[in-house]
Amino acid sequence: MALNFINTSDINSGISSDTENYIRQCEDIYNRRITEAAEKIRLEAKQRPLVLISGPSGSGKTTSALRIQQRLENKGMKVHTISMDNYFLPNGTNGMPLDENGNLDLESPQRMDIPLFNEHLQKLFKCEPVTIPVFDFKTQSRLTGKTLRRQENEIIIIEGIHALNPEVTGNTEDFTTCVYVSVRTRIKGSGETVLHPRTIRLMRRLCRDKLFRGRSAEDVFAMLPSVSRGEDLYIMPHKHRANFDIDTFIAYEPSVYRTMLLPELENAEAFAEYSCDYAELLKTLRELEHLEASLVPSDSLVREFIGGSSFAY
Repeated sequence: MALNFINTSDINSGISSDTENYIRQCEDIYNRRITEAAEKIRLEAKQRPLVLISGPSGSGKTTSALRIQQRLENKGMKVHTISMDNYFLPNGTNGMPLDENGNLDLESPQRMDIPLFNEHLQKLFKCEPVTIPVFDFKTQSRLTGKTLRRQENEIIIIEGIHALNPEVTGNTEDFTTCVYVSVRTRIKGSGETVLHPRTIRLMRRLCRDKLFRGRSAEDVFAMLPSVSRGEDLYIMPHKHRANFDIDTFIAYEPSVYRTMLLPELENAEAFAEYSCDYAELLKTLRELEHLEASLVPSDSLVREFIGGSSFAY
């Protein structure tokens, strides 16, 4: 998929000229991508009833999976969506992966119960019942979840950062459709500033982690080297296995994040020691017009990161 570019001046112009119409136009672009993806999946559903959706942190995997499910259900299909996070191993499990510093490697596929996940993939394809676990992040433990048995002509969507990693998914090419979702747009500011898709995803994570995970911006920046390392080792090498990609960027979104992020980032220049992304992020946010979060549609992907979504995550 080719990279796209958008100027901060174009974003500002769209917001200032006709805000509500600009929001609709931006959402329509993403909606068309989702509709195209759902149609491709529908056409292959008989041979490939399992859909694997992968992407790095902050890529919008969850909303994209649920939006695809919604489109398929509108076509009369029955769809179930499963998060791979539920297959994480409980803390204290023997053989948990460590990074080069001896810390738990939170990004490693070895954090998953791979044998159980492989078994469930095969059983779901064969329409055999499986009991899907539920991972409790607060206690880092695994609970017993619901039993699911796929019926003929039903689709199972499975989303997670390791969904395209053959080490995790095994030999499933014959009955799965693989989808890679991420930001594929760069934001061009004044001068030489170009905001990389990685930094746009960082904006999303800064908002989400502050609102829902109790993490400060400093915490998120401090984690960035580990997260980026995990992406380079465990996600990016497998994105070529996708049958198609979805760019999840929505042009007005950085203007929504602006008010949520700018005060904290401007008052803590110490963040610069954590990441080279800091200066470019701060400069871009300062250039953008503000956009009220209340104007964001309830079913927008942006709601995954600012709250208030009509989807149940």
